[in-house]
Parts: sequence; structure tokens; C-alpha cells
Amino acid sequence: MNEQAFKKLEFDILRLLFKRHGQTEIGRARLDRLVPIEDRNELKRQLQALEDNVSLKDRNISWSFSDFEDPKECFSKLKIKGSVLETLILLGLADLCDQALEVRNIIWAERELCPTLWSIVENLSPSLKKTVLDIRKKILPGGEVDDHASSVLLRLRQEIRRRRQNIIQTLEGLMRDSNAAVREKLVTIRNGRFVIPVKYNHSKRMQGVVHAYSSSGATVFMEPLEIIEEANNLQELREKEAQEIARILLELTDKLRDQLQELKVAAEAVAELDIINAKAKFLRKFRAVVPIIDSDQILELSEARHPLLEENLSSSDKNVVPISLKLDMNFPVMIVSGTNAGGKTVVLKTAGLLVLMALSGLPVPAISARIPFYASVLADIDSQQSIATGLSTFTSNITNVSRMMDLCQHPALILLDEIGTGTDPEEGSALSVAVVDHFCRACRAHVLASTHYQGLKIYAANEKKVQNASVEYDEVTLQPTYRLTIGLAGVSSGFEIARRFGVPDSIIEEASIRMNKTSIQVTEYLQNIKHELNKVKEIRVDLEKERQSIKKKRAAIDLEDLDLKRRYAKKFKQNSRKARRDFEQQTQKILSRIEDQAMRMTLERDIKAQQQRLKRQSEGQVERIVFDQAKPSEKDGLIVRTRELKGKGSFRVITSRPINCGDQVLLKGLGSLAIVESINNENVELRLGSMRLREKLSNLELVESLSPREKQGARAKKRLDQENNEVKTIVENREIGAELKLIGKRTEDAVDELDQYLDKAFLKGLVHLRIIHGFGAGALRRAVQKHLENHPHVLQFKSAQNEQGGEGVTLVDLKA
Repeated sequence: MNEQAFKKLEFDILRLLFKRHGQTEIGRARLDRLVPIEDRNELKRQLQALEDNVSLKDRNISWSFSDFEDPKECFSKLKIKGSVLETLILLGLADLCDQALEVRNIIWAERELCPTLWSIVENLSPSLKKTVLDIRKKILPGGEVDDHASSVLLRLRQEIRRRRQNIIQTLEGLMRDSNAAVREKLVTIRNGRFVIPVKYNHSKRMQGVVHAYSSSGATVFMEPLEIIEEANNLQELREKEAQEIARILLELTDKLRDQLQELKVAAEAVAELDIINAKAKFLRKFRAVVPIIDSDQILELSEARHPLLEENLSSSDKNVVPISLKLDMNFPVMIVSGTNAGGKTVVLKTAGLLVLMALSGLPVPAISARIPFYASVLADIDSQQSIATGLSTFTSNITNVSRMMDLCQHPALILLDEIGTGTDPEEGSALSVAVVDHFCRACRAHVLASTHYQGLKIYAANEKKVQNASVEYDEVTLQPTYRLTIGLAGVSSGFEIARRFGVPDSIIEEASIRMNKTSIQVTEYLQNIKHELNKVKEIRVDLEKERQSIKKKRAAIDLEDLDLKRRYAKKFKQNSRKARRDFEQQTQKILSRIEDQAMRMTLERDIKAQQQRLKRQSEGQVERIVFDQAKPSEKDGLIVRTRELKGKGSFRVITSRPINCGDQVLLKGLGSLAIVESINNENVELRLGSMRLREKLSNLELVESLSPREKQGARAKKRLDQENNEVKTIVENREIGAELKLIGKRTEDAVDELDQYLDKAFLKGLVHLRIIHGFGAGALRRAVQKHLENHPHVLQFKSAQNEQGGEGVTLVDLKA
């Protein structure tokens, strides 16, 4: 990929946005060198790794890194036999290995769902763990070598401490005996030797070695003769200590030297995972998506936003107006026209920058994005007069375009901003048409070109493979709206803008007279088309509002009918219960008068059987009254029924029409909602959040959200269901124990089972629970405890003691 467009599209500034999210020095260094990837398979691998990461984060599985220096220099030093690494460098490499192995454990537990991420850490050697433990055992966090790093070092340090204490005690005794000669009863060190402060006029009377004087000369720092031999022995021990420390560090360095290749694999894994993490953070912050690298040469951006523009506007609480466009084999060229400062250049820069991002393995700010695997992305944007080279605006512009023709390789994206300006308008217009046509026909490139020239707009209108587009502006305020409209050429509105900014009407009228008559007619024609298009849009909006209003009225009628049935059923239920109670009272009075015990027992059995039949008949009547609407019914010509999805609300399932692109569907096996992207026979491509997946058409149900009143009716039905299932709930609660085993379950399934278990345990009145999730990589434990944090039934929870199961068990106390 040629770097010709990098500066013009500000790709270097974009790198800084990603670099902010890097957590390690090696990761940030690589983010700073991001470029489009030339290997198509490698690009797809990186994008798939990003999708895997996003998928894990959606399930609250993530990792992070603490910063450490780039180990490149350490690796170079390890190649030199006999070299020794400093303690802090050894700790840094231990941190590197620790973090790499920790992430490996996290991904290992999810390896079947994220095979691309697993391939990054799969080859990490577990043997590094032993070396890391050895380093941490012998080197303290502050960088000091631990006393117990070797038995020799322990013995030497114990002897050093003993002799040091003897010297201090001896000096303290001397200071007590020579109180008049000592300036201050303080043992200090000068030039690595223990000394005491002696008054100058007494220094001749005390035997010893003078090591220093005070600044005033009144104090002499003297090493008394009594400790010189002991101090020499101490110095000898310290030299032996230094030799032993050097031996220990060489031993640790040699272990790392033997595992140099494993260390490089760990560093590579951490760097790549740090970059993937940075991409995922950008994706969430900018509401971006993982682009699809298209094999059919289709460039399609849906509601795309320029990330640098969005970053700048976010500080002033302003939003970027998104753009949508498509270039393919049928329409490989788009001519963007419209008013000055209306956003034409932004359209080109947005498309160009997002293409470079996608080809560099980055997420792009859009709802969806399909990007061809371009060999060339070339741009002529913001061409300015070059004083240094003596080139005019036109000369600089045309020089750049000529170079682009030489560099262009198929497939290519060509971005041309105001091509042909700076010279005679007729010549410039004709030249711009010729240049665009050359890139389209000779280079078979995708072309995005902005212009004010009528000739280029007419060319777009007449050529089958070229489409017009325009940036809109408010005709009243003459302010740009920055919205891109496909299929309609824009007008420059130069006269209106000039009048708005104070140019006299006489000058405007004179300019209109001098303007070419054909140009005036073209401008008026374009304006008329725009007005008609706006009218069509308004009519479409009004029709949609009316359709929605009718739909709501029908839903309201259905809801009122449901409410009426519910109230009637409630009243019927109350009356039937009263009738049963009266019947029971009367039968009890009758039974009490019967003296024959056998006859009374026979009558009691018959009466109870009759009571049960009456109860079943009344409840069956309630069901017929209330739940007739649960059967499929026709609304708006569609066969529908309602569904309740946990955490997502109520939805209407539509079964009388086929599923189309853009529909919202329910995945039967997962209970998740997705949007249909494309349909190929029985195979459907879906968008589920930021993920894309393929599914069989037979595994999908077409759904739409219920209105608020419809949801209210669905909730009313749910309450009646709960009343009828009271007995079932009581039986289930009786079977609930104080322990739940989740070992071996997937995180999402385990959390669902835990949620149901907590509800049942709370209803039963249990207070102390044991949740057994096992140790593993810790993902299941974290998911369980995260769910417990905000659960309404949970008073508190904690990990069990070692004798109770340790980190593999969480103890839960429920609210009373």
C-alpha cells in the first residue's frame, strides 16, 4: 500500500487516538506504526481476533496489562553469553511472563469460542512460570535480592548483621567512656566506614583513623583503633555478599537466556493482545464496528462518522452528521456536489480514512461497513499553492493527479477534491470529466470526486456507471446540514451566499446576466428536482405517521378488549370462590347432623370430589375467557402471537410473511434478537450487536416490539399465569437445597441458572447458600460474583475459607 494518501487523510493523527488506549510500551510503539496490511489472510485474522475480543467483553471476560519497558534491549543482552541482567530488569521480564500466562489461562477457558485469540497465546510455554516463580522468590519487589536466595547469602548477611551490631555497640561504649571528647553520641558512616564525631581539640588524644571533617572544622569523624580490624572483616564479608549476589543474578539470567525464544513469544503475544485491547476500547468509545473485507468489490458505509471530527466536536457537545454511501461494479463513481463549506471534503475524507482504518485491521465508526481489499488508496485533497516549489494551485493539483495515475493499481479507491480548479472553468470542467473517466475506465477504480462544475454533474447524470450525490443546505438560513443525498446533484448557491454576506443586489443581478444561460437552466433544473424530492419525502413521512397512528389505535382496541376480559375473569373467579365456600359451609352443616360414621365418610368423599370438579370447571372457564387472545390472531393482515424475552421485554412474533433483509428476528436456540443482513437461499447472515453470524432460516422467527399498552396486556397475562402456577412454584421451592453446583457450565448458562435459583431459594426462606463454581481460570467465579453484586435478594457474599472450598466456592447470605 502506497503512503501517498496517509498525510492528506490524517492517518498519522488517527494513530494517536489508538495509541492512547495502549497499556504497554511495546503495544503503543506498534500502534504508532500502524499501516494497511498487505496480506489479505493476515488482515482477516486480525479483524477476527478483534471480533473475538469484543465477544468476550460482551460476556464480561477481559484482561489488562501493567506497563513495562520494551524488552528488546534485554533480549539483545541475553544473546551475549555471561551478561547479567539487573534485578529490576529481571522483575520486568517476570511481569511480562506473568501477564502473558495469565491471559493464556483466561483465553484457554474460552478457546472454542475464540480460536483466533487462542492461536495468539497457544504457543506460550508453561515452563516460564517456574522461572518467574524463581525470580520472584529470590528478588524482592523493590529490587533487593532476598536473604533466602541462597544458603550462602543468608549466612553471609546474618554474619554481616552480627558484626555490624558488634561495631556499633563497641563505638557506643567508647562514646560513653569519652564523653568529653565526643561532639555528639551518634554513630555514622563516612567513606563506607563506621565513625564517631570527635571534637577537634580532643582528636589527638584518641587513637584511630580520621575519615572526614565537618564544614566548620570543629568536628573530626574518626574510626577508633578498637574497631578497625572488625570493620575490615565486615568489609570482606560485604565483598563476599556482592559476589554471591552476582552469582545468583547470573544464574537467573542464564535461565532466561535458555528460554529466550519463549520470552520472545510472550512479548509478541502481550504486544498483539494489547493492540487488540486498544482497538476494542476505541470500538466501544466511538460506537464502531468490525468491517467486512468484501470479495465482491463493494464499498458500502452505513452512517459512517469521521473519528477525528467526532473527537474534536465531542468537547463542545456537538455530534457528527453521519454519511452513507455505496460504490460497486454498477456504480463505481460518485460525484459529490453542493454548496461551499457544506461537507463535500468531509465526505471524501471520511470514506478514505475509514477505508485505511479497515485495511489496517481497525474498527470503523459506522453502523456497518464493507470494504474491498484495495491495493491503492490515492487522494488529491486540499491541494494548495506551493511557494517552495513555485507551483500554482492548478499545477500542484494536476501534478498530484498525474502521479496518482502512475501509482494506481487495481483495485483502487481514488479521492479527488475539486479536480480541475485554478484554471479556465471550461478547461477545468472538461479536464475533470476526462480525469474521472480515466480512473473509472482505464484503472477500473472506485472514484469519489467533489466538484462545483456543471460539466461533471451532467457527466454523472448521463453515464450509467456514475451517480450524483449532494451535500444539503438549509435554503432559508443558507447553512449547511452536512447530510449526503444520493442520486441528486447539488447546487453551489454562490449568488445566495454572496447576497447573504452583504454583496449588493446590483452586483448579484449583473452576475446573473453575465452567467451562461445554459448554466442557469441547469441550476434551476437541479433546484426544481430538489424541491420535488423534498415534497416526496414529506408525503412519505406523513403517510408513515398515519400508518403508525392506525396501528396504535388497533392495538389500543385489542388492549381494551383484553382488559375487559381480564376484569370479567377476575370477577368470575371471585364469585366462583364465594360459591364454593358457601357450598362447603352448607355441606359441613349437613354432615354434622349425620350420626352414622360410615355414611358420613362416604358423603365427605363424594362432596370433596364434587368440589374439585367445580373448581376445575371454574378455572377452565377463566382460561377460556382470558387466554383466547394467546392464539394466533390477524392484525394488519399478519398472523401474530406474543413472546416474552427475559431482559428484553415483550415482542410480537409474525408468521404470515417471509423474513426479509433488515427485519428483526429471534434466534430460537439462543433466545437472542438480531438484524437480518442478507439472505442466500436457506442461509441468513445476521448482525447480533457488534458480531456477525450465519444461521439457517428455519432457526429464526420474525418479531417486532410491542407498544407500551400491548406490553401492559402481556404483563397482565403473565400475572394470571403466575397465579395459576402457585401450586407448582410451592412444590419446586420445597425441592430447593442450600447448594448450587455450576462447575463445567458456560458462563451465560450458569448466570441464568443462578438467577432462577436465587429466586426459588428466597421464596423458600433459605438464608445461607453455597454456590460451587470451581477454580478454573476464574471466569465463572467472576461472572457469579458480579451477578451477586446487585441482586435484590442478596445481603452479602464472600469466597469460602480453604476448608470450605476456598476460591472454588462462594458463600451467599440472602435477605430475610
